[in-house]
Amino acid sequence: MPKNQGKKEETPCGYTCMPKNQGKKEERVGNQKYLAFVKTVELGSLTRAAKVLGYTQSGISHMIQSLEEEAGLALLHRDRSGVRLTAEGGQLLPYYTEICNSERRLENKIRDMLKMDTGILRIGAFTSVSVQWLPYIIKEFLEDFPKIEFEILYGDYTEIENWIFEGRVDLGFLRVPGRRKLNTIFLKEDELVVLLPPDHPRKDLPYFPPEALAEDPFALMDEGEDYEVEAVFDHFGVSPRVRFTARDDHTIAAMVANGLCISILPRLVLEKMPYGILKKSFREPVIRRLGIAYKEKKRLSHAAERFLDYVEDWVKRN
Repeated sequence: MPKNQGKKEETPCGYTCMPKNQGKKEERVGNQKYLAFVKTVELGSLTRAAKVLGYTQSGISHMIQSLEEEAGLALLHRDRSGVRLTAEGGQLLPYYTEICNSERRLENKIRDMLKMDTGILRIGAFTSVSVQWLPYIIKEFLEDFPKIEFEILYGDYTEIENWIFEGRVDLGFLRVPGRRKLNTIFLKEDELVVLLPPDHPRKDLPYFPPEALAEDPFALMDEGEDYEVEAVFDHFGVSPRVRFTARDDHTIAAMVANGLCISILPRLVLEKMPYGILKKSFREPVIRRLGIAYKEKKRLSHAAERFLDYVEDWVKRN
């Protein structure tokens, strides 16, 4: 076997190339004439550069000639002893070498992102999911993919739908079905319950009577354009005595705990909440269906696709 057969040679751009007689060309930068020039200078010979890069000598010569025409300068002196840089070629060599190296780094970056080594996931979420689900799901995900970064945007259902549709987020947690045409995955049902102070007169009832919603002062969650709680009133045909409006669920729970009012919130919001409030179901349970949505499957990154798997798995286990 010839001495060099089967061996790989490293180019100054960090590329590994097989000799021509192996019949195989390895990784290539996008602009081969830069690599041809750099390798020819390193080896001092068109013939040796052609052999390492898997081209004919005339092919290498043509690429370098094309590069000289592009630059409008002579880059190499050619004679029987080989090739050597012109003054202009010597000044430009570091730049051509850096182009090769940059393209190599770009290819590696793309390859890493496709393999999910790095990247950014943008997630849209509403309060209860961002507090009760997301930290635990992300923690499990990062144990396997520690270089992925997250950007979390908080909003109501309508805002999150718009963010998904506009491409501002990759994935978004929603109440399903939504208003826009999106791809959704159902995750879990969540009950809306009535919140009562600990000493409320109806504290011992097994269910809260819907008509009683009109009797006590009520704290209404400001839901933007979603109207989730107001839909409960419409469903039961009652008009509450709204005394307080707030966007923060902890504020509402604290007011209920201090006997100022009653309210309605989803059970998911109330998990681990440190207030001594009572939670009462209606005899006819009021349910919201929670899911996660995206615009188009083909536009999802590998990281987003894998994150969907982690979301579904975690929700099923908890």
